[in-house]
Amino acid sequence: MTTRTLVILPTYNELENLEGVVRRLQQSAPDVDILIVDDNSPDGTGWLADRLSDELRNVHVSHRVVRAGLGGAYLEGFAWALRQGYDLIVESDADGSHRPEDLPRLLVAIENSDLVVGSRWVEGGKVENWPISRRLLSRAGSAYARVMLDIPLRDVTGGYRAYRASALLALKLESVNSQGYCFQIELLWRAVCAGLRVREVPITFSDRILGASKMRGRIVIEAMWRVTMWGLAARLAPLGRRTVASHA
Repeated sequence: MTTRTLVILPTYNELENLEGVVRRLQQSAPDVDILIVDDNSPDGTGWLADRLSDELRNVHVSHRVVRAGLGGAYLEGFAWALRQGYDLIVESDADGSHRPEDLPRLLVAIENSDLVVGSRWVEGGKVENWPISRRLLSRAGSAYARVMLDIPLRDVTGGYRAYRASALLALKLESVNSQGYCFQIELLWRAVCAGLRVREVPITFSDRILGASKMRGRIVIEAMWRVTMWGLAARLAPLGRRTVASHA
């Protein structure tokens, strides 16, 4: 039986990047489908997504009426993928920072895993075009979440991930309400708590060349506040967690 794979690309003002990413995904993994979830981008990204969907048989589009955040876009994409019967669901940025050429590595790794995280911070992983300040912030954020939530992985905030459909069902997505930076931490923590088989594989993260970053200070603040609250709550009422395998 053929394994059906869907890559979810949340977009907001990615007119300059979207088509290049879609075509690189097709070249790197010709058999995967793509769902673009657009947050009513004012720059015409939604129009471009529709054009690509008309032109390419494996591209689908979901238009959201208002901009409602990265977490909400992924949750909508997950729900769509599960309704359509996909076996594997991949999270990826639409700005080119998650290289489509690394996708086959994630898909090979998930053959023996429930969740695969593309990691910048394991051996073989790297970051390109980031200033030292941003590298330090990302490493510090991962380290803090790793310690507070007892997550035995190096890249806790990375957003290039492949899930089995069964793994998403185990995460009780209906109760997830965090966004952005924090959304990725919460889903990984839930996977650890559920005893899922989680694996890290090295990727190259390339900072966007075109367009503006969506990262804002309030997103980082929200993440650190939520991680602190979760960590304190877990220490007061420990959740039965099993060890997660981490492999470079």
